[in-house]
Amino acid sequence: IVVWFFVVFVFFLLQVLNEKKLQEIDSLWKEFETPEKANKIVKLKHFEKFQDTTEALAASTALVEGKLSKNLKKILKKIVAKDAHEQLAVADAKLGGVIKDKLNLSCIHSPMVTELMRGIRSQIEGLITGLPSREMAAMCLGLAHSLSRYKLKFSPDKVDTMIIQAISLLDDLDKELNNYIMRCREWYGWHFPELGKIITDNLTYCKCVRKVGDRTNFASSDVSDILPEEIEEDVKAAAEISMGTEVSEEDINNIIHLCDQVIEISEYRTQLYDYLKNRMMAIAPNLTIMVGELVGARLIAHAGSLLNLAKHPASTVQLLGAEKALFRALKTKRDTPKFGLIYHASLVGQTNTKNKGKISRMLAAKTALTIRYDALGEDTNAEMGAENRLKVETRLRLLEERGIRRISGTGKALARADKYQNKSEVKIFDPSGDSTIPAVSKKRKIQEVEEQDTEVAVKAKKFKAEMK
Repeated sequence: IVVWFFVVFVFFLLQVLNEKKLQEIDSLWKEFETPEKANKIVKLKHFEKFQDTTEALAASTALVEGKLSKNLKKILKKIVAKDAHEQLAVADAKLGGVIKDKLNLSCIHSPMVTELMRGIRSQIEGLITGLPSREMAAMCLGLAHSLSRYKLKFSPDKVDTMIIQAISLLDDLDKELNNYIMRCREWYGWHFPELGKIITDNLTYCKCVRKVGDRTNFASSDVSDILPEEIEEDVKAAAEISMGTEVSEEDINNIIHLCDQVIEISEYRTQLYDYLKNRMMAIAPNLTIMVGELVGARLIAHAGSLLNLAKHPASTVQLLGAEKALFRALKTKRDTPKFGLIYHASLVGQTNTKNKGKISRMLAAKTALTIRYDALGEDTNAEMGAENRLKVETRLRLLEERGIRRISGTGKALARADKYQNKSEVKIFDPSGDSTIPAVSKKRKIQEVEEQDTEVAVKAKKFKAEMK
């Protein structure tokens, strides 16, 4: 058996000297306790050094991906020419299959090979002479860094971590802005309560308060650059007859400082949103077209990365964000939710309540395709996303128009339906059904009772006469 091994900047092959001892897998580690014992089991057969780091990185990445590098191919061809009868022990079964197919060389992979590799690794310094341990450690570290960099495939345009951080910060800013604006309106509302009802936009409200300050300054201030002319007149009129309390100048200064904070955060939020939009179009253009940049970014953040999201099936994409509701429904044996984060997509939002489930299911299926295309495809165009969005929009239009398509045939022509004609019948209301009182009184009159008694008496006389 020939053992093929790769360490840092070296390819080398080891010849197994005593194959009988390899059969005892449980006690094999004892044969590699010292370098002397290890040399009795295996000996160095072939040694191939790499010229530089680039060549070593190319070889190591090929091994990681289960491919056959050029250098390894050359070495193994020499072995095939010399020792075609020998078996090659490999640690990776996939790579062994590739070697067998391309070079027609017999490869073995078993627990025995794994133990043998472990033993060789522990005594590598004794088996390879002329390579100091300090240099070996330095080379290992250098190659590990290079390999890690390659695995990450670092590219500024393809880093979804930035998207996760940006969307999380955007949500935090929205919460903080809501708190600040609520506090600002409540605080200034003690001084000028009418202003909150006249100006509904939060940013305009803060700008107006920052510019004017005390409500008595509204009459002499010009806020035409912030407010329309009609609203400005309403504000000035309300300021003259306001029911608010008087506040000191120090209070107004603090309120103005809070307004500055709100305006500053709002401007930064706008800037962050533009950054997120551009980043989403660079990393996941098809996903952005399908569900929008905010929903797409939230899906990526929820999954952890774009690659993790690409591994999810369409049904999982549909329910991402609604895990609690799903497990609660399964536990209580009730209806499961139909959508999670995808509910906030514009295509689901513009659908009526009846068809939301159908559209969210179709949208999730198409979104799963676009995510995989963005994560694993080489192209960066957004044509696929536009095509799939058009299909979903067509389906949405069909559902809203309630178009019935033929099941058989081409499926393009609409099924014929009889024209509906409304036949209205005029019915007259019967008031007799409303009353629960019987029409005839239950009490019988005296005359009726007497007549009945006489009839009974006559019948009795006739019966007695007949009996005689």
